[in-house]
Amino acid sequence: MKLRLYDYWRSSASYRVRIALALKRLDYERVPIDLLSAEQTGAENRARNPQGQVPTLEAGGVPMIQSIAIIDWLDATFPEPRLIPADPAARARAMAQALLIAADIHPLNNLRVLKRLETQFGADQAAKDEWYRATIAGGFAALEALAGDGPFLGGDTVGIADICLVPQMFNARRFAVPLADYPRLVAIDAAAAALPAFAAAHPDAVRPPQ
Repeated sequence: MKLRLYDYWRSSASYRVRIALALKRLDYERVPIDLLSAEQTGAENRARNPQGQVPTLEAGGVPMIQSIAIIDWLDATFPEPRLIPADPAARARAMAQALLIAADIHPLNNLRVLKRLETQFGADQAAKDEWYRATIAGGFAALEALAGDGPFLGGDTVGIADICLVPQMFNARRFAVPLADYPRLVAIDAAAAALPAFAAAHPDAVRPPQ
């Protein structure tokens, strides 16, 4: 089955899917979509992703959108290594941690929202940066409390929650979010980032030539 990923190098949601593909050691064709030039809103991208966003994963020509849904499909189609626990209680915990980032933190600080803050409410760069830091801090405080004692959010093995955490930590550092209050998250991020799959999916590894 041929896999093709339409993504943007610095998109958090795209970063998650790249990590999942790398963890499962799947070969795929990567097609960059430039968010800064609004390529994602064009007719060609909307034909495969009606939201006008990234990522989109095509599997045998069938497009799939939304990073969490894509990772769930990957887990069902290519079960090893499992990224979402099979045990119902463990699954609920992992999905809660993942969605805390993917559904609560990330949507409030993505490019669309930051642009709207500027165009509709007149927010300057300093105001947008403060908004960004505040949305991350609130979510990270809850996630820190949910983190266990294992090397990863899910315990001894890396999973969907870590796949969501690492891109958000990348963004946190990019926007100078103080991380001293989140020692478990910092340690988990370091443990995950040391894995080759996470390094291969890092934005710097796929960044287009300047």
